[in-house]
Amino acid sequence: MYSSPRFTAHRSLAHKRAARRRIAAGLVVALTGGMLVGCEGGAPVPARTSSFTGPRPASGSPQAADPGGQEGKGKRITWGACPAPAAGQTRNSELRCATLAVPLDYQQPRGPKIKVAVSRLAATGRGQRHGVLLLNPGGPALGGLSMPETMAPTLPASVRDQYDLIGFDPRGVDHSTPQSCKLPNPSVAAMFPYPAADGSIGKNVTLAKSYARKCADAIGKDLRHFTTANTARDMDRIREALGEQKVSYWGQSYGTYLGAVYRSLFQDRTDRMILEGNVDPTKVWDREVADSWGQGMAERFPDAARAAAAQDSTLKLGATPEQVTDTYLALAGRLDRTPAPLPGAPVPLDGALLRNVTYALLLHDETLPVAARFWRAATDVADGKPTEADAAVLKEVLAQPPAPQDIPADNQATMFMALTCGDAQWPKDVDGYATRTAADRKKWPLTAGMPANIWPCAFWDKPAEKPVALTTGPRNTLILQNRRDNATPWAGGLGMHKALGAGAAFVGVDNGGHYVYNAGSACADQATVTFLTTGRLPGQETTSCSDVKVK
Repeated sequence: MYSSPRFTAHRSLAHKRAARRRIAAGLVVALTGGMLVGCEGGAPVPARTSSFTGPRPASGSPQAADPGGQEGKGKRITWGACPAPAAGQTRNSELRCATLAVPLDYQQPRGPKIKVAVSRLAATGRGQRHGVLLLNPGGPALGGLSMPETMAPTLPASVRDQYDLIGFDPRGVDHSTPQSCKLPNPSVAAMFPYPAADGSIGKNVTLAKSYARKCADAIGKDLRHFTTANTARDMDRIREALGEQKVSYWGQSYGTYLGAVYRSLFQDRTDRMILEGNVDPTKVWDREVADSWGQGMAERFPDAARAAAAQDSTLKLGATPEQVTDTYLALAGRLDRTPAPLPGAPVPLDGALLRNVTYALLLHDETLPVAARFWRAATDVADGKPTEADAAVLKEVLAQPPAPQDIPADNQATMFMALTCGDAQWPKDVDGYATRTAADRKKWPLTAGMPANIWPCAFWDKPAEKPVALTTGPRNTLILQNRRDNATPWAGGLGMHKALGAGAAFVGVDNGGHYVYNAGSACADQATVTFLTTGRLPGQETTSCSDVKVK
């Protein structure tokens, strides 16, 4: 379910892929790295508050005139300069930003307001503009303000000519009234509830209670309004402010659920919708985590095991995928029992860190060989004999990404909980979690029972509303799904297709990894571009693509 945040370019791939498909060392540390960054000596990372309150001109220059000629249509939007990017990163000079006031609680529309940050890259064609394409990168709780500039290089001129690309930070995330529970460990992965080496969950229960209590103390009841349904309502306020009768949408991972909710709440305002790497909308969220995470890893891991077996002459992890899998499971169990000192890091290498780094590296085909080299390095670290080659691999996968500016360090972790705990009620029976964790450890050994274990949501307040009932609606949605996606498995795509019924066409790709478009399938890419430029979905309800060529 989880998409890694804020990634930068992996040097060996930068020349091969446009920005959206780049993978970096930073991707891994963003997933696991609250444990590696800012935790030396156990000191908590101080939260930071956002200083972005609206559009600002660049230093020494006036606010630019509207580049797309749409000022008259979106009178509530005043475009200006965007917030500064993270250190070392650049910003597309044509990206413009603004903020929009929306209700904290849509049941009290005249009550307190929060601000949502919005961005735009204007359509490039003269007289060919079709409308706007809202973009969401998933997460849950990833910011999307930069998404237009990272998506634009992957799209052909036929798409860029027709659409303003619209990004936004979802409510509570990054520059949209960012929330913070003031967590001592700001990483999302720090809350992933891996059981103890013996399978017991007592420490997980204590940590889950602690996280839930910290959020209740720091934010209180207001956090109940930072939900997917309210984010979808914010999207419609963005549509209204832009002066559009309808919006098109492209959502990835968690963003597929957000899109499905928007589509159900605002059918008559939905134009063309793409859902890529899908969650099952009928399993939000405890069953989505418990039912899919272990299965997704089991379906995807053999791809990485084959990559490792192909390097057996140098890596010595096993000559077959089965042997590599046995080696990996033995290593994970060993690190669960005896974590190993990690050179240059304030925390040891344990089984949880091994699994989290592996999860991140399985999101892309290009990093499967890197995963294999990381396993070799982890084995040598566990043996107390790391080599220079191991040090290089560890530096590659554990390098610190640029820190976002003026955002609370625990913002994504806070909003991850707000969304997953606030969208729907979770079970509260602690003994039930222990029982299903034990069963999950046996069924899906690669994830060691973590997905079925107890999360802070078990101690969360009751959600403010029930999950939105999804509807089939008009035929206006393209579902893109990889066969072997460890983050959002194949079953999630089938579940989304079943929920939307005749309203969607399904394109399934015989590929691994978390992304479908621009990931090697001309079949899937053509279906996507044709739909965006003409509105035509594939003629058949289900299309299979088996033409993947890894770039």
